Amino acid sequence: MTVATIAFAAAAGATALAFSTTVLAWRLRARLTKLTQGYKSRLDVQHTVLGELDAATLAFDEAFVAIEGETVRLVWGDETLKTVADAFRIPFSEEVAPRVIEGLAGSSKEAAEALKRLIAEGRPCRFEVFTEAPRSLVGARTSGLTLLVEGRATGATAWVRLAIASEHTSLSSGPFARMADLIPAPCWVVRDGQLVWANAAWLTAVDAENVEQARAEHLGLDRSADALVVEAAEQHVRREGFRWLTIHGQRRAFQVTAEPLGDAYVCAYAVDITESEESREALKRHAKAHDDTLDRLEDAVAIFGPEKRLTFHNRAFELLWDLEPAWLAERPTHGELLDRLRQKRKLPETSDFVTWKAQELEFYGLSEAAPDEMWSLPNGRSLRVVRQPHPLGGLLLLFSDKTGELTLKAQFNSLIQVQRATLDQLTDAVSVFGSDGRLRLRNAAFDAFWKLTPDELALNSDFGQLTALCLPLVHDRGFWAELKARVTDIDPLARAPQMGEVRTSDGRLAQWRTQPLPDGATLVAFSDITDRRALEEAIEQRDVALSESVRLKRDFVANVSYELRTPLTTIVGYADLLQRQANATEADPAEIRRRGFLNAIQAASQELARSIDDVLDMAQIDAGEMSISPSDFNLSRMVAAALGRQADTLSAKGIRFDYQGLDTRALIRADAQRLGQVLDHLLDYALRNAAAEGQITIRSRKEGDTLTLEIGYSGRGIPYHTQAHIFDRFVGRERGGPGLGLALVKALVELHDGWITLESEPQSGATFALHLPHQMGVGFETNEVKAPEIRAPEPEPHIPAEVAPIAVATPAPEVPAEPAPSAEDVPEEVKALGLTAETLAQARRILGMA
Repeated sequence: MTVATIAFAAAAGATALAFSTTVLAWRLRARLTKLTQGYKSRLDVQHTVLGELDAATLAFDEAFVAIEGETVRLVWGDETLKTVADAFRIPFSEEVAPRVIEGLAGSSKEAAEALKRLIAEGRPCRFEVFTEAPRSLVGARTSGLTLLVEGRATGATAWVRLAIASEHTSLSSGPFARMADLIPAPCWVVRDGQLVWANAAWLTAVDAENVEQARAEHLGLDRSADALVVEAAEQHVRREGFRWLTIHGQRRAFQVTAEPLGDAYVCAYAVDITESEESREALKRHAKAHDDTLDRLEDAVAIFGPEKRLTFHNRAFELLWDLEPAWLAERPTHGELLDRLRQKRKLPETSDFVTWKAQELEFYGLSEAAPDEMWSLPNGRSLRVVRQPHPLGGLLLLFSDKTGELTLKAQFNSLIQVQRATLDQLTDAVSVFGSDGRLRLRNAAFDAFWKLTPDELALNSDFGQLTALCLPLVHDRGFWAELKARVTDIDPLARAPQMGEVRTSDGRLAQWRTQPLPDGATLVAFSDITDRRALEEAIEQRDVALSESVRLKRDFVANVSYELRTPLTTIVGYADLLQRQANATEADPAEIRRRGFLNAIQAASQELARSIDDVLDMAQIDAGEMSISPSDFNLSRMVAAALGRQADTLSAKGIRFDYQGLDTRALIRADAQRLGQVLDHLLDYALRNAAAEGQITIRSRKEGDTLTLEIGYSGRGIPYHTQAHIFDRFVGRERGGPGLGLALVKALVELHDGWITLESEPQSGATFALHLPHQMGVGFETNEVKAPEIRAPEPEPHIPAEVAPIAVATPAPEVPAEPAPSAEDVPEEVKALGLTAETLAQARRILGMA
């Protein structure tokens, strides 16, 4: 290719490029012109809309504030911003926007945190602010307003919109405020811990005239209520609490509720629940008292709630079923309780426990109490089961242990049957009338006594009707009226036990008796005493005859005694005379025999005289004419005197004597004459039965109020068959008895309120023990006297020394000799017999006439 060609081609290409570039530029210019016109048209529209929006914004109480870094500027809303500034008491100027934002941040913690997050982090926010402003700042019509604050962020700019939500006079005015003032419960509103509003009830409770005074004086309903409000404000949750508050000197119960209103306000109100609280406490006390009452019942009580769980049981329930308190405290169900009792075999035996258990649980649908049921447990106990619906829902069960009651009932029925059978065996006509006058009980003898039939008594059980049936036998109506009064009268004097006699028309004599019974009934008994009265009359006649015979016996004994004493005196006197004459002559064999005869006569005379005295004493005792004269005397002296009277016999038989016992100065209290008589008889019995060269022992001791005097001997004992009647009177010696002596001893001891006992073994002697009471307070002899010596007499010369009686350590008392009567005291008729004064004194002593 040539250079020209190349140059032509380059020029053509450049021309084409220029042409195409021109066409492209034209086309681009046309398009740009069209786009510019379109943008201008749209910009005009936007300006129009923006103007309309600006006009619309100015028509509302709103203001927009832009915050960029440290710069705060008002975008629009001068009037609104001025109103807000007046509400915050901020003078209006060019720098008012930043101060308004500061006022918003200072209105509450929530507002400050929201604005801080909006500016620093771009977080949107929305909250309300209520401001109270003086009327001079915001006009005569307003004194406060509520601002709606909304914040948004675009890039580095934060936008804050301030809108006046409403205008009002104050929280204390308006229909809602007036309505709140009529509420009797105290209500109040708190903002940031400061009171901003309260109703009339709250002001009355704190004794304040208005909110300003309450706020200035920091008055509050109660610290605990204020703390509840603070807690609701901090946690932004509803809080409730029960408080006892003192209002006008009265302690009242309040239910305090604190409800947050937005982020800054808390509304609180206190509802007076004193009456309901008192009712609740009264109900609680009543329920506790009811539970305590049930707990003290002997019957077992269990209450199951609607959910069939145990809600209450008493102590008796635990003891009855032997259940653990810890397990019962877990509130087991009714079914679990039945299963537990079945495991312990404490439920009635049943072949199908599942069906039985289901039937038990069906009682929860009862509308009224079910019929009582008796359970027989395997351990032998019988329970009465009561089931009834509980007023609060559920079921109440009551278990009564009737085991003892059934046992007592069976025993009572048995006792009644025994009582009836016993009464039917009585011959007395017995009847029991209740306090209402009706016949309750009678025996067969009652029907027979009044000649009544069971049918008549069944139809006429009243006392008045029964009286009409008995009138044919006892016609005295006054008697029946008095008897009815004793049955039905409530006066204790009228119901006192009484008895009397009445004669029936068929000739019988009846004794009636009334006896009040503990249950208020009265027992009336009639006895036929016709035969008994005849027997009493016969016995009375016999007593009269017996008394006459006793008198005749006493007179006979006295006469016989006198008749015996007269010749006995003569015999004794002549025997003594012959004895003296015999002693005066020389002793030859015939004279010695005569002396033995005279001694026998004298001994027999003395024994006969004592027997006569015993008979007279026994007759006097039988007649109740003998009395004793107790006195204090020395026992050892009496024993020594009795020993002296038996000295000859002791010496003749070589019997040893031993006395041990009371101190020789000790005194006893008794009738000295009668006790000496007792000693003489016992010593005489001991001497007769003691073995030769044996021993007689006397022991004395005091035990409390009783003196015990023992007289024992060694030798022949008393046979066992004789000991039973040894003290019986008139048991002669031919029958193994001691005669009259021991019977008289027993009678004399009993006159002293004492008693006598006997201990004897065959061939081992015997011991008589006298027990004399009433010895308390008896002391000792106070005068200085020589201690008495009780000594056995010296043995006869022919008795060997090795078997001679041993003298006891206790000395015998010196018995003063009785003065012999002078010759002038001897009667002439005695002198005629040749009796000396000594002989006469001895005779008198033998006959008991000294």
